[in-house]
Amino acid sequence: MRNMRTVILNLFLGCTMVAGPLAAQETGGGVLLRSPILTIDQDRLFTDSRFGQALVESLEAESAALAAENRRIEAELIAEERALTERRTGLPAEEFRALAEAFDAKVVEIRRAQDTKSRALNQRSEADRQAFYRQALPLVAEIVRERGAVVVLERGAVILSAEQVDITDEAIQAIDRTLGTEAIRDMPAPPPANPDDPPARAE
Repeated sequence: MRNMRTVILNLFLGCTMVAGPLAAQETGGGVLLRSPILTIDQDRLFTDSRFGQALVESLEAESAALAAENRRIEAELIAEERALTERRTGLPAEEFRALAEAFDAKVVEIRRAQDTKSRALNQRSEADRQAFYRQALPLVAEIVRERGAVVVLERGAVILSAEQVDITDEAIQAIDRTLGTEAIRDMPAPPPANPDDPPARAE
């Protein structure tokens, strides 16, 4: 489940709700629309911010490295299996059976280890998103305070709204300005996947 999917902020920050129609406030950068309800596109917040893009690129690099490792291991196992098959006619049946069983056990163990790595990457993807939203939330909350709002809705769940109440671009700018890509260094490493965990179900 993604964080903040339908109603991503329900802050009730102690702000005074604007009575009547939407109000505008003059700021140094122009007119700031004040509204009790704002919208945000949480997917864009992640994919269009430099912090989110850096997380995606890091995960993609690790995924590519794991795929390359899997291809290398597969080639090595195929070569080993071929060599074992070629030795079959020159070995006693019992000795060949023992070698074949050892090879099968090795394949099973390697597959288990690689599946564990794959699950860890899947878990890392979700953990990265959650960590991103945790660090972005205070910045979004500050925008909410400035706008005098009490609730922020996921834009995709809103049928119709004025463009002025969407704070996605404003939030991305705040994230880029405050977090950039440096925040990745401060993120805690996710715990390693447990080899005894059941395989992750396909969504």
